[in-house]
Amino acid sequence: MNESGKKISYTTGQFASKAHVTVRTIRFYDQKGLLTPSCRTESGARLYTESDFARLQQILLFKYLGFTLDEIRELTVASGDPSSLLDSLNIQKKLISEKIDEMRSVESAIDRTTSAIRKSSHIDWQGMMDLIHLTSMEQSMQSQYTSSANISARIRLHRDYSVNPEGWFRWIYRTAGIEDIGKNSSQPQILELGCGSGSLWAENIEHLPDRTTIILSDISKGMLKDARLAVNRSYQKNIEALSTPRQFRYKKINCEKIPLPDNSCDCVIGDHLLFYLSRPDGIKNALTEIRRVLKEDGIFIASTYGRDHMKEITKLVHDFNPEITLSQYNLYDRFGLENGEEILSYYFDSVDTFLYPDHIEISEAEPLIAYILSCHGNQNSLLLNHYREFRDFIRKKVKNGIHITKSAGIFIARK
Repeated sequence: MNESGKKISYTTGQFASKAHVTVRTIRFYDQKGLLTPSCRTESGARLYTESDFARLQQILLFKYLGFTLDEIRELTVASGDPSSLLDSLNIQKKLISEKIDEMRSVESAIDRTTSAIRKSSHIDWQGMMDLIHLTSMEQSMQSQYTSSANISARIRLHRDYSVNPEGWFRWIYRTAGIEDIGKNSSQPQILELGCGSGSLWAENIEHLPDRTTIILSDISKGMLKDARLAVNRSYQKNIEALSTPRQFRYKKINCEKIPLPDNSCDCVIGDHLLFYLSRPDGIKNALTEIRRVLKEDGIFIASTYGRDHMKEITKLVHDFNPEITLSQYNLYDRFGLENGEEILSYYFDSVDTFLYPDHIEISEAEPLIAYILSCHGNQNSLLLNHYREFRDFIRKKVKNGIHITKSAGIFIARK
């Protein structure tokens, strides 16, 4: 409105000039139902207001961010729902990151192919394809473990749509009795291997063991940075409830070679860790190291899942494209609920199993899509150019709600 309180109106030309776009663009958005003018003159000429200008700014922003016109229509209609908007933006960011990674992979493959041709007059096509495959795998692994973004997408699905009100990390903390660990020790110390986003501690900060040094470790500096931020943020929120200070340390550690003295830890934690150790003897080396650093009465807490875990999600993606795999391997075959107790029994005197009672009920597509895109299989390369079709497929499947099985738990092994 102007100083007299009268609503300001703009002709199509004035409106286009104000937004730094063409008149043709304004008329196109009107034809597509994205930007209908608030009013018209008696002769039918379009007139736009400041509220129309705000809507145009939204459209132009979403267009720049890579959304289609149909998606922009949905986003502007739902612009009052921050949660829905954040879901869409996070998924779009994931897709853009995948495209960037794909281009980097292609660039690296070109460099390797060029180098191979220069070194030999004979062109080994199979060798070049092996190089390209290796490059793609390297890029995939780097994107998975640079930060906690992928882990956060998976955690969010469980946190927001699981039926068990006691979340996974609080359940582990209570079931394993972590709050009481080290009470009989003069210098209690807990080591978490593969701490990821630090959620185990951020969500249980008010129940930390007294006088305890807690070492959060991971192979990724990006993960450690995210974990430190999450723990510090939670610590500051609960500082008045904490009677004594706790010491957190953050270290980059390979769990197959732990840089700590023998008998130095009251507890070692590996939350969804062991099944990622793909090297020959990786699990054996890690468990040998874990036993070495544990005190004589120390415990090892290892979580994992079983073969039925999230099986409905696997079926969903297979129904869309049977070639999609959400993991390069069946990780539970390496270390799962079905074989974990037997594996741990070779290294520890006793092993107890505790199952987490829970499942997921969800009728929203975006969190489920974000979870699928965060997995470490081949789904992103196969979905990258079919995302819109895949999104519509998932929306249709979950519209009336779906049940997702969870098969997860922990082993508590005692030295």
